[in-house]
Formats: sequence, structure tokens, C-alpha cells
Amino acid sequence: MGVQSTVVFADLFGSTAVFESLGNAKATAAVTEITTWLAEEFQAGGGRVVKFLGDGVLVTFKDKTHALASVVEVQRDYAKKLAHTPPATYMPLRIGVAFGEIELVDDDCYGDAVNISARLSELTGPHQIWVSSQVLDDVKLPSGARARFLGPIHVKGRTEACTVYQVEWQEDVDSDLFTIHSPELDADKEASSFSQTVRIELSWLTEHKTFKTSELPIHIGRIRQADFVVSDLHVSRRHARLDWRNGNVVLTDVSTYGSWVRFAGGGSDLLLRREECVLHGKGEVALGTTFNDLSAPVVSFWIHSPS
Repeated sequence: MGVQSTVVFADLFGSTAVFESLGNAKATAAVTEITTWLAEEFQAGGGRVVKFLGDGVLVTFKDKTHALASVVEVQRDYAKKLAHTPPATYMPLRIGVAFGEIELVDDDCYGDAVNISARLSELTGPHQIWVSSQVLDDVKLPSGARARFLGPIHVKGRTEACTVYQVEWQEDVDSDLFTIHSPELDADKEASSFSQTVRIELSWLTEHKTFKTSELPIHIGRIRQADFVVSDLHVSRRHARLDWRNGNVVLTDVSTYGSWVRFAGGGSDLLLRREECVLHGKGEVALGTTFNDLSAPVVSFWIHSPS
């Protein structure tokens, strides 16, 4: 019989590099120490640890409020631990959270929410929390935290896209906690590595360009001075801007008539009029008119992120 639960999947970003640099024995000890700590913290917050998955843990909560409070507190406490962690074992935490009916079988759990939480954890960047929209229904966020709309995301095995939010928890945390102080490193090593491996690929007709996050912000527009030129009368001179913010590629519409965003895998088209959204995976942006207009200039995008 199924039960309604909030499912949390938390895993360590950068563990592969730690195994390569330290070897199996030392890396396993470092990962086990952290995942054991995570399990204890989630249990203290009201969660039930279902199982350990290599460099991650799968946890269920009966109460959505307790789940959100727990993941925010864990990220904040873990950030403090990271401030004193040597670069060799520095592994930021990323968390995916989903709500739905799950099946409990032999001390394990299965179901849509389990799949979604695992997939969201894979898609997040270092230090991030992504949650499905159902998690936030009728729930008050923990103090100092806020939710930012990311849009629909396609989850493998589902026909319908999942609407996702990022829970931003860092407001009550000193930014110095994200900095490694050492002779060689005076910045967030893994977050920097993550940003360097993210690429943004844009295509329109014969125009094709790939950008690194270090090249952002870039502008999409009709004028020749734009970083990505779409020479169509529907398009404003400076139509949209791409920024790298909090580990995400953010599209901001700055046009006269708006932009429409469509993500691969389904979901409703998202209209932006002087608004912004996070781009993820693959999709398309119609500039100045809807996708239903056959004359619409449509830019394809592909966000290449490390797994």
C-alpha cells in the first residue's frame, strides 16, 4: 500500500575527483564520515534514512515542513563544516526533494517521488537544493530561505515534466563559509570547477555558438553588436540576456514583445515579459512572438552540465 511522503536525495559533488586523488581507502573513509553525519542530521530532523547510495543518502519524511527545515539546516551546517575542510576532501552537497506516493518494500522505497528526488539531485549544482512544486504546497519556508522558480524539467521515465523550484538558503550564512582558505585556493574549488565545465550552446538557422560561463553575461538581439545575433524583425535590438547566477544559467527578457520558453520533454510554454527564468537541459526560446506563429524566430539552447 502506498504512502504519501517527502523524499530527499542528498549526494556529494566531486567525490569522483576525491577517489582519484586519495585512492579508494582514504576516499571511502572521507565519504563514509560525511554520509554518516548526513544520516544522523536527517534523522534528528524527523527523517527516516532508507539507504546509503555510495556518496549519497535517501531519506523520507512524513511531514513536508520538517523535510524542508531539515534540508535547509543540513546545508547551512554542512557549509560550516566545509569551511574547515581541506581541498583534497572538499565535496559540496546537493539535494533533490520531491513529494508523492511511495511504496515501502523490505526496508526500501519506490515510486515517482523517489525517481524525481534522485534526478533533481543529479541536476543541481554544488550547495543547491531543488524541490518539486508539490513540496512547497501549503508549506512555509524556513526562516531566511526563499524559493525561486526554475520551470518545468523533464525527468527520465515520466511523460509529464516536473515543475521545479530552487530553495535558496544562504541568506543566513556568512559567504566566507564557501571559501577555502589555503595557499593555493582562496575560492570555492568545486563550485568554480562546476562553472568551468558548464557550456551554453545556442542555435538559430545557420547561426551556432557555444559559450562558457566565464563569458556571461551575453546578449541575444537583432543588432550586430549582440553576442548572439538573430536578425529577424520580431526580435528587439537587445532582446534577452543570459547570466550565470548562483550556479544557474538565467535568461532575462529585456524586449518589447516578450520571449517564450519551451523545455524539451513537455510542459507548458513559459512567457517572459521583462522577467527571468533558469535554463536547464535542452529547449527553445521564441523571440517576440509565440511558438504558434510559424514565422517566429526560435533559438534552440542546450545547457551542458557535468553529471
